This record gives sequence, C-alpha cells and structure tokens, in this order.
Amino acid sequence: MGQQLPTGASTRLNGAPVESDAHSLTVGNDGPIVLHDVHLVEQLAHFNRERVPERTPHAKGSGAFGTFTVTGDVTAYTAATPFQPGAETPMVARFSTVAGEQGSPDTWRDVRGFSVRFYSTAGNLDIVGNNTPVFFLRDPLKFPHFIRSQKRLPSSGLRDNTMQWDFWTASPESAHQVTYLMGDRGLPRSWRHMHGFSSHTYMWINEAGEKFWVKYHFRTNQGEENLTNDEAQALAGSDADYHRRDLYEAIERGEFPSWTLNVQVMPYDEANHYRFNPFDLTKTWSHKDYPLIEVGTMTLDKNPSNFYAQIEQAAFSPSNMIPGTGISPDKMLLARVFAYPDAQRARIGANFHQLPVNQPRTAEFNNYAEQGHMQHQHTGDAPVYAPNSYGRMFSEAQVTVADGWESDGALVRAAATLHAEDDDFGQAGTLVREVFDDAQRDRFVETVSGALSGVASDEVLGRAFQYWKNVDATTGQRIEDTVRAAN
Repeated sequence: MGQQLPTGASTRLNGAPVESDAHSLTVGNDGPIVLHDVHLVEQLAHFNRERVPERTPHAKGSGAFGTFTVTGDVTAYTAATPFQPGAETPMVARFSTVAGEQGSPDTWRDVRGFSVRFYSTAGNLDIVGNNTPVFFLRDPLKFPHFIRSQKRLPSSGLRDNTMQWDFWTASPESAHQVTYLMGDRGLPRSWRHMHGFSSHTYMWINEAGEKFWVKYHFRTNQGEENLTNDEAQALAGSDADYHRRDLYEAIERGEFPSWTLNVQVMPYDEANHYRFNPFDLTKTWSHKDYPLIEVGTMTLDKNPSNFYAQIEQAAFSPSNMIPGTGISPDKMLLARVFAYPDAQRARIGANFHQLPVNQPRTAEFNNYAEQGHMQHQHTGDAPVYAPNSYGRMFSEAQVTVADGWESDGALVRAAATLHAEDDDFGQAGTLVREVFDDAQRDRFVETVSGALSGVASDEVLGRAFQYWKNVDATTGQRIEDTVRAAN
C-alpha cells in the first residue's frame, strides 16, 4: 500500500541529504534565520499546503482495506466480475458523517456515509451510500441547499436548529430520512455495528444482456447496535474520534469486521408498474415484494499505513462502473455521477485517479487524459490522441449501450411520474407504526422533541408539528405536547 522507505538520513524533497531536522540555518547561534535555508523553506511551505480542502459533506471519516468474497450465485442477474461465483476481490471502504466538519465528534446524530470500492479485474467499481436505505431528497437541485442548511449560519458561524427544520419541513420528501435520522439508527454504536445501503437504485446486466434494477444492502455481521442520546453526548466530549478509533483498534486486535452483501432485484419491466417509484431516493422497495438475495461477504482486515494518502485522498464516485453494472433514472444518482468526480477534481486535482488508492489494481489502464497538475503516470512518447496510426489502442465502436434505458418525452422541470402509492409521508409513517416498537417510538419522540427545542421561529415550529402529524398523527401530537410542555 506504499513505498518502503530506506533507513538512514532524511533528505530534502529533491533527495539530497539533510544536515539537520532540528536546527534552522542562522547567522551565529542567536542570529537571524536565512532565506536560503532550503530545507526549512521546503518544510514550512509544504506544511502550509499539506491539507486539501475537506469534503463538503462527509468530511469526517475513516476506512480500511479488505476483501469481498462471493458466497451466492447472482449470475442470472449480472456479469460483473466481483459478483461471479468464487471471486475474491480486494476492496477499500470509507465510513463518515454527512454534516460535520473534519473536527466534529463522530457521535453527533447524523446519517453515516458507507462507501466501498471493488478493485476488480474489469476496473474499479464504487458504491457510495449511507447507513440508511433512503435520503432526504429526490432532486439534485436541492442538494446544495440541503447541505448548507445543515452547516452554519452566515452571521454567527454556528449550527442552527431553526435553519435545519426550516429546510426539512419545507421539503416534505425529507420525512422518511428524517424519521430514520431521529430514530435509533441516527446514533450507531460504531461503524462496525451499522448496516450500509446503496440507497440508490442501480442496474445489473447479465451475460445474455438482460437488464435488472438492483439495490445493495450491506448487513453487519457484528449485529446492529446503537448509542443512546446520553452515551453519544458523553462520547462527543470525551472521545471525538470514537468511531475512527474503534475501527482501527478492532482491526489491530484481529477482530476483522464483516458485512454480508445482499441485493434486491427488480425485473426491468416491472419498474413502470411498481406501486412506488423505484428510482425515488426517498423510497424503499418492500422486502416482501423483492426479498434479499445473498451475494457475498466484505471483510476489512487491513488498516491504512498512511491515513492521508490512503483514506483522505480516496476518491469514491458512482461514475466508477464496470461491465455488468450501470446506473438508473434516479435523478440524484444521475447528478452524482457528474458531481462526485468533479468534487474530487476540485478537492485533489485533475489527476486524482493517478493516486495509488484510486488506481485500478488488477485491470489494464489506457486513457487519453493528459497533463494537468501533478501528472504522475504517463505513456512516454505514445500518441496522446485517438484515433492514431501508431499502435496505441482506442475504440470507435458504434453500439447500443448495454446499460441504457428507454426515455421519451418533452424537456420539463417537474417531479417524476407518480406511482400508485407515492407520497412523501407514507413510508415514514410505516416506519414509525410498524417497524419501531414502543420503546423505539418513545425514544423517537424524546429525540425529535429535543431537536425542536432550539427552533426559534413559531412558523417553523408549527410546520414541524404538522410535518410529524402527517407522518403519524398520534406520534406527531405526542411531539407537539412534549415540546409545548417544556416551553
């Protein structure tokens, strides 16, 4: 995972030996430092630049390396190499919070990112998801506004409950995800003890060219466990890096965490008639309609040897697809296919894909992207254009793409076509009434009521009460009564 450095004296950046790493070059013992102390200038200048901009969402996180081992047979649905019987594929995974900055506590109530990369023989396959099967939004135009509402006020620079609830309650499609967030899953005990989901719907294609819609479910083999509000608050003050420390130390002890990957598979033609829009990121598919199918096991057994190079600079993106996989008409996914690699270009540089953690490991690489800041890999004096007459391979095939889908209609700015049971509050209500037990509902009311206690606007507060009554009338009334009694 990195070059083994030789033992011996340290060097300058050009490889020349360093006289001292402890003493600057001065005029006499007590005289001024001179500008031509090249080693000092290199160290200070590099130090001033040794942080790339943090991710806007998902800034705080960590990860590890491991292997994905196939245990099921899904060849009827996909020809993707990591999912073929007997395949073992090296992987890297990164877990994170969504809203917090780099220095924020790991145990704040938040959605957790769950991103994985398969270093397959057909290229890198990335699946970027969360520890919840849905998200706050279904249209990417709202995404920058959502993230800003979860960050800080322009006046005081403080996070603000009113701002958060103003956005959520004015965006009713957020109800399903906010219900997950305010429930037990909003405070996972550790990354090892939480599930992961693609949330998005993707496409699978089998050897015969048949297409299917698919959702990925990584279910923890450690058992799902969560923190209480009091536990999470105490840890935020005593160990802000609790989740990062837990993952690293567990792997160091040889307690390698693992997740079983299951998928829900929907036949291609059923998407148009399913009772929910299967491409709406705020919706789930019923497990009764599309039960889980086992694919294999992800095991993380190797910590990074250099956190910055291997985790902080890991650049995940759903645009990293391989044969046998594809995307879907999910509007959020379509936007992320552009936005994720563009964020990496802005954050790390145009050649982010050349960093070791981002390179394909077992697949051949031949791309005509040239130059830019920090180009490391190159093709010598081979042609830098295609087509060419000098032997460098290129493709000019004209084909119907295997991972495409049919679409026909006028250009519009509108919500997706409604399916029979589509609405913003229905699945959130099912979660509260049918999935939560009495104790979970009690904790949910306590958590939401506490989160609403900081809302300063009567208009936003009134809208929040109605928001939860739309989810479930009884639970919403309990929340209102609790908040009003506290005030």
